[in-house]
Amino acid sequence: MRIIEPEIDEQIVSSGWTTAIAVLMILLGIIAIAFPFFASVASTLVFGWVFIFAGITQIVYAFQSRGAGKVVGKLILGLLYLLAGILVVANPLKGVLAFTLVLGITIFVQGIIQVSIAFQMRRISPNWGLMLVSGIIGIIFGIFVWSNFPFGAVWLIGTFIGINLLFDGVWMLTLHSGQRRVLQ
Repeated sequence: MRIIEPEIDEQIVSSGWTTAIAVLMILLGIIAIAFPFFASVASTLVFGWVFIFAGITQIVYAFQSRGAGKVVGKLILGLLYLLAGILVVANPLKGVLAFTLVLGITIFVQGIIQVSIAFQMRRISPNWGLMLVSGIIGIIFGIFVWSNFPFGAVWLIGTFIGINLLFDGVWMLTLHSGQRRVLQ
């Protein structure tokens, strides 16, 4: 008689990288909470540079495309990315305002997704409740960002990034440690 062993997803079980990423997220979260203004400006500058590189990449890709319609559309999109990135990097405080709105929406949507996934994880992990709490906090933070805009944008974005990183790191650390116990 052959015993059928359940397949274990190696990505879930391997904890070395997951633990390292979770600890890094916790540390970055603590730093962002301690220095919210700098976290706000730094995250906005990163966002601006990402747009600059995306714009350059899109422009290069546009010239490699065939057909005038394709080139023009991709070139316009690349120039818009590039212009948006330059504007954010040139004036990071105005970029913080725009980024605050984008981040508020992102954290809100991430919270909704985490709540949904947490309910799906309740049979798999005994620590699914932490993911649920993280999702609910994300939803609350998203609403809070909108309600305090634009007055709290300079400190709010850095603080929320820090808190979000901290909670995400904690649930990642505990969720995967709970799965290892269940699987062993």
